[in-house]
Order: sequence, then C-alpha cells, then structure tokens
Amino acid sequence: MNIFETIRFALRAITANKLRSGLTVLGILIGVAAVILLVAVGNGSAQAVQNQIESLGTNTLTVTAGAGGGARGAASTQNTALNMDLVPALSDPDEAPHVRSVSPVVTGSQSATYEGTDHTITQFVGTYPGYVAASNFKVARGSLFTDADVTDSRKVVVIGSTVAEELFGRVDPLSKQITVSGKLFTVVGVLAEKGGSGFADPNDIAVAPVSAVQESLTGYGSLNQLLIQATSPETVSEAQSEVTAILNEKLNVNGSSTTSAYRILNQSQLLETRANTAETFTLLLGAVAGISLLVGGIGITNIMMVTVTERTREIGIRKALGAPKRTILTQFLVEATVLSLLGGLLGVATAVIGSQFTIVNIKPVIVPSSVFLALGVSVAIGLFFGSYPASRAAGLRPIEALRYE
Repeated sequence: MNIFETIRFALRAITANKLRSGLTVLGILIGVAAVILLVAVGNGSAQAVQNQIESLGTNTLTVTAGAGGGARGAASTQNTALNMDLVPALSDPDEAPHVRSVSPVVTGSQSATYEGTDHTITQFVGTYPGYVAASNFKVARGSLFTDADVTDSRKVVVIGSTVAEELFGRVDPLSKQITVSGKLFTVVGVLAEKGGSGFADPNDIAVAPVSAVQESLTGYGSLNQLLIQATSPETVSEAQSEVTAILNEKLNVNGSSTTSAYRILNQSQLLETRANTAETFTLLLGAVAGISLLVGGIGITNIMMVTVTERTREIGIRKALGAPKRTILTQFLVEATVLSLLGGLLGVATAVIGSQFTIVNIKPVIVPSSVFLALGVSVAIGLFFGSYPASRAAGLRPIEALRYE
C-alpha cells in the first residue's frame, strides 16, 4: 500500500466518526486561536502604549515638581517651585547646548462656551509656541500664536480637533471668540488630529500664551511642568544631564534631595522600559495560551486511543493480509496530524476574525510569527501525541487483534 492509499484510509477513518473528530478539531482550534489572539492583544497593548509615549515626543524631557513641593496649591517652599525664572537659564546655549527649546506649562481643565454651546476642555495649556512642536502637534488650519503674543499677554488660543468639533460643529472656528471661565479668547488656529491610544483624548486640548493664561485664569503661581526638547533623540541623555545641573543650582538642591525637589521624565527611557515590559507581558500571555494547546494534544491522545481500541479487529485483519507495521503506524499518525492541522487552520481563521474586534479596549495586532508558530506547534502536537496510539496499533499481534471483542 503506497502513501496515497494510506492517507485515503486515514481520511476515511476520520470522517467515519464526525462528532469525535469534530471535538478533537475543536480542542486544537481553541488552543491555536487563544495563542494567536492573546499574543495579538499583548502586541496591540504594547503598540498603544508606544504610540502614546511617542506622541509626546521621543526627544523630550518633562520636568515636574517632586514630593518636596512645587505643585500649585500644595505645601511647598519658593526655592523648590518650578517657576518662569528657570526658563531663560535652561534655554542658555552655553549652559545647555543640547537643549533646543524650553516650554513652561500651566495646565488644567477649563470650561469653554461658544454661542450657548458648552464644553469642558480637559487640557487648557498655557505655554510658549515651542510646546506644539515639542509635543508632536501640528497646526492644520490658521496659525500658531507667536512670541509677541506671549510678551503682550494676548488672549489667543489654538484648539484641538475635539474642542473644535464640540464647540463649533461645522462652523469655521478661526477668528471666533470663545469664553473660557468668563474670559474671551480668540481662536487663531486648529491643531491637526492626533492619534490616541484608547486612554485620554489627546485632541481635547487648547494651547494659549502662558502669560495670558496666568493673567486671566490661573494666577502667577508655580508651573505644573517644564517641557524640554533636546536637539535630537540621540542627545536626550546629554540634555538631561545639563538640565539636572542647572536645576540643582537654581533650586539650591544637592544630589540626595533631587527627587524631592523635582522629577525628570525621559521619554526615550520610558519608551524602552515600556517596550521591555510589553514584550514580557506578551510572552506571558502566549505561554498561558499555550497550555490550551497542550490540553488539545492530550485530547488527541485520548481520541486516538479510543480509535485504536474500536478498530482492533480491523487492524488485525489488515496485518493478517500482509500490511506491514509501518503502514499501520503511518495511517494513525496521518489521522492525528490531519486532525491537528485542520484544527490549526480553523484556529488561525478564528483568530484573524477575532482580531477585527476590540478586546478590553485594545485593538489586537496579530504577530505573523505567532501564526506560523501556533500552526507548527499544532502539527507537532498531532505527531507527538498521536505517536503512542499509532505505535500501539502498529505493535498489535494479528492473532490477538482478531480475537478482540
């Protein structure tokens, strides 16, 4: 009997008991689909976090007040508060040659109104024009406010796409005035839509001159943060060292009390840390899902053992007619492999369909290598877990098999 006839006999045996074969295929299907989908969820989560971090700029440093004070409204001392006096010192090209721009940031939630339409702007930011480029925003319509606007404390504002839609709908917002906590601000520009990551809406933002925001809305307290842009992603570490030295000098702190006076968030380091964490998380999800593949393999062993038992007399007849041991072995291995392969292919199809939906607020992103790995493992499981029942069938003595009831 050649290999093609062996495969034909194997396929006939599989279709002879459709329910049993279907349950075996289902076990492998669930295992393969689980591996691919869980790895896809881990990968999608990693990309969402990466996009969120990259949206802040990979060559930026964010300085915030430490536990020792500096946040407006908290108990703090004047010498540890982040204030406008730090900006020229950090912008000095001699002291900080690797710093491109420094943007003071005063931010908070503000209620805005236009012709009876109200919207609470999540981030109403008072800053310098350089904040927009440092935060990876672009102006889609109109223009950005200027340094002259900051100097003269002009009440002009650039709004995000969400704010524009909520307040103006289809009306062109340019040159229109909105009321922000009782103060009139003129819209001079609209920011281009910025991709989100399933968390806070980055487009629910308005950016205005820091002088106007402090004068009209927040008062002249300390800053929420300083956004510092390095000259390039490669010089972020050098810029951080320069910024640290300047802040230590200006805030009169030593190395041991630095973290209590201020904190510096390095976006590139955060991105690397998040990437490593996400990779570990994805591997963990894949390992957990792989357990279901193992369970499917045990199911194949059980099904094939039952099949061998039921077909003992058939095996005895075939061996009595001269079928060699390798033919019996091959037939049962083919049966197990076909069941695994069919379950694997259906599992891949199920995973691809499932990845089109959002899972726990995350859009799964399928990793091609996980598809091939899961499919290959499913076939290997068929061969491995089917080898014992196949070997047992091939080792039956014809006379004992013919006597089996």
